[in-house]
Amino acid sequence: MSRRRTLGTRKRVALLVSAVAVAGGGAFVMASTSNAAAPQTAAESTVCQGLATALGNNQKFIAGQQAAPDAQSEARIANREAVIAQIERQQEASDCVVGESAQGSQATQPAQATQPAQATQPAQAGQPATSAPAAQPPAAGNGGDTAATGQQVCNGSTVTLSGEDGAPAASSNQFPAGTKLKVTNLDNNKSTTVEVTSVSGSCALLNNAAFEQVREPGKFLIRRAVIEKVG
Repeated sequence: MSRRRTLGTRKRVALLVSAVAVAGGGAFVMASTSNAAAPQTAAESTVCQGLATALGNNQKFIAGQQAAPDAQSEARIANREAVIAQIERQQEASDCVVGESAQGSQATQPAQATQPAQATQPAQAGQPATSAPAAQPPAAGNGGDTAATGQQVCNGSTVTLSGEDGAPAASSNQFPAGTKLKVTNLDNNKSTTVEVTSVSGSCALLNNAAFEQVREPGKFLIRRAVIEKVG
């Protein structure tokens, strides 16, 4: 009789230990799930912002082709859809919100220095005093094929990558194929000169090879860029 009671007690203890272990395991799984980091948005990460901008540029290009199609639109759209799929894979690998897009991103420009007061010319006898003419800054265009060679264009534009492979090249919505642009990243002083080979949804969009020549490690967006038309 005592033997049965002893076995019964041991069995109850074993069952209780098993239940605690299962409950503890479930609690661990729940804790691990709740502590998993949420994907970052473009507002929280410069990497995610760069990828979102690249995605948005390609989506804008596709929308433009769909709105005004021509004989090559179907092939261009298929190419850009493949690029979008690649960008989304990069978003997932970078812990960004997959599918988030941004268009028309503009870098915040540093404040302009206050202009000094203009010097006043001494008055001649019988003549009123006059101000000296202000010095004129060099011209800098905002883009377009009318810009002169050597002129800075696309003022205020950020630069990102298109996700396309191939030799270093650029695409643009302001310059025709054959135009040569020099893109300088002011954050690392690296520059590249590329030829525009296709149309995109921004002033200057670099393909993967061109972007690698001027990028900072781990970044997909150049906030402080200088773009010049050189040919």
